[in-house]
Amino acid sequence: MDLARKLAILADAAKYDASCASGGTTKRDSIGGRGIGSTEGAICHSYAPDGRCISLLKILLTNACAFDCLYCVNRSSSNVPRARFTVEEVVELTIDFYRRNYIEGLFLSSGIIRSPDYTMSEVVRVARTLREEHDFRGYIHLKTIPDASGDLLAEAGRYADRLSINIELPTEAGLTALAPEKDARAIRRSMGRMRGHIDAAKEDSKAPAFAPGGQSTQMIVGADATDDRQILATSAGLYGSYRLRRVYYSAFSPIPDASRRLPPVAPPLVREHRLYQADWLMRFYGFDVEEIVEGEEGNLALDIDPKLAWALRHRERFPLDVNKASREELLRVPGLGKKAVERLLSARRVRAIRTADLGRLRVPLAKALPFLVLPDHSPGGLIDRIDLRQRLAPPRQLALPF
Repeated sequence: MDLARKLAILADAAKYDASCASGGTTKRDSIGGRGIGSTEGAICHSYAPDGRCISLLKILLTNACAFDCLYCVNRSSSNVPRARFTVEEVVELTIDFYRRNYIEGLFLSSGIIRSPDYTMSEVVRVARTLREEHDFRGYIHLKTIPDASGDLLAEAGRYADRLSINIELPTEAGLTALAPEKDARAIRRSMGRMRGHIDAAKEDSKAPAFAPGGQSTQMIVGADATDDRQILATSAGLYGSYRLRRVYYSAFSPIPDASRRLPPVAPPLVREHRLYQADWLMRFYGFDVEEIVEGEEGNLALDIDPKLAWALRHRERFPLDVNKASREELLRVPGLGKKAVERLLSARRVRAIRTADLGRLRVPLAKALPFLVLPDHSPGGLIDRIDLRQRLAPPRQLALPF
């Protein structure tokens, strides 16, 4: 099989992995290097914390796999075209695309071939060859194999900017039912090892860098009956126990010749979107899981974002006076993001905040004003209107985050 055909197959096979991230690491350049500077269906676009769009070559080493996970299109029993890169071919493609300025780095994953250790050793060899033989200064994100040896995981972290291990499903029971060859405890052990290496490298300024972009994971949403409360509880536990940089949510996608144990249709894509919004609330806005998903209902509302849903359930806390409310209170107002809140707090030290000031900060006034009091605005009885939810729900489109 020629290289172009392999690239087409293995780039397409990699598209199901949502955790194509590139933020949180040290920015490199080619100064002092050997002239290597920084394609089409194989390129994924991700965003750094400062807003830069970063292009990565996103491929699998192979889509052949010894495992038969029911939800995976590349499972061993799947009737899909198979391909496999050699280590040298991945290195060649990465260097070639990087020299042409098509990409700024590599995202590499793989099916399980021969054994977890053999697969992980091949993945690591790609990164080692790029760094040591080609002085590659681009970004490298490696998906690691949880059953691989600790030594291989430790070596991966020396060459990669970020590592990730997919937890796959939110619960151990779900993983056992749909991917019995995978071990939830082994996945968490590997996460623990990586956290230990990352923490040790940060504490010792003389130690070599270890995955400076941290570690991330991905879980599939909608492949089993797990509700959003449990999904978010699992994420909260992962953030707390392993200090993950991100948990990525990937809506289940029906696959050919699927098992009857899988749902026949994909979940609404908006569910994935709401989970990302809820995840953001947990990480940056001080919400916990039980606040985001309250009561008997275990799933997030689909018609409105989770912050607005919380505010509507707790109308007794509103309206807030923008010029007197605390930072923590303002962060819970629908439509107010972290940057807007900080700017409001700074501005109100010298003058009273008015409605026009919110407009200049691009705060969505229709969403925020029912919950706020300003010198030139009072919501009156709007906060108590029974149709407030219908008035604020966006018609037939995703709500903008905050």
